Amino acid sequence: MMNLMHWRLVVAVADHGNITRAAERVGMTQSGASQALALMEQTLGVQLFSRESRQTLPTAIGLPVIEQARVMLGALQTIRQTVDSVRPMLRGTIRLASFPMVLASFLPPLLRQFNRLYPGIEVVALEVSDDEVETLLAAGLVDVGVVLNPAPERNAGPLGRDEWVAVVPTGHPLALRGTEQGVTLQELTALPFVLATGGCSTNARSLAAEACLQLQDVRVEVREWSSAFTLVRENLGVTLVPEMTLPVDRQGLRVIALQPPVERVFSLVLPAGQTASAAVQALLDLLAETSLASVR
Repeated sequence: MMNLMHWRLVVAVADHGNITRAAERVGMTQSGASQALALMEQTLGVQLFSRESRQTLPTAIGLPVIEQARVMLGALQTIRQTVDSVRPMLRGTIRLASFPMVLASFLPPLLRQFNRLYPGIEVVALEVSDDEVETLLAAGLVDVGVVLNPAPERNAGPLGRDEWVAVVPTGHPLALRGTEQGVTLQELTALPFVLATGGCSTNARSLAAEACLQLQDVRVEVREWSSAFTLVRENLGVTLVPEMTLPVDRQGLRVIALQPPVERVFSLVLPAGQTASAAVQALLDLLAETSLASVR
């Protein structure tokens, strides 16, 4: 039965023209090498070498067989180099910090695909607020974190996006507007308001401040988006929420687009000044490939 050692021997004999030196090269005895060559020729049913007094030379059929053996051994070497180049990222742990909404929406498909491609890498997801993500990144306690609207210089990998939308009771005057007309942030800030934060520092109040506005009549402030929708249904006020937080059951609610639109962009960001490990870079590369595919 032929194995890789036999094929290495064949190439070595062709290179050296001598069975003794070829045997030394591949770590065999001279008699073992001679027996191995004889067995290969018997198995193939052809004579690969012509044995003369001082040289062992390829026959006409031996020449193409030897070349194919070189190709096969070269391919094996390429395979080994490929495996060696990625070996550092075949195992390890990635500590990823994110707020709950992204963990439940944008991240699962990416992490499932990453786990399929790199089963030896464990991704430990920490569920925290957006402020806590920044704190963990600044302290270097996580390898990567989900950041809202990161600055361009942070070299972030885009993960997903959604828009802020107004939610009013179905009987509210704004509910009579057409879908294309929408509502301005300035109009909303002047109305009785239900402020929902979702536990994030970016909310209707911070958006208003960025636009040099302020909420003029906050009737109640809640953490949970679901609580805000309940209070809007009770005609306690209007609210401004991310589109992805909208409930499936919108009875009693009217969703209105914000004009001009205001987006939230989610990105994976490394700690400042830190170079991505091989495992983290693999995750960022997969994210880039996925984003590019979705654009196409």
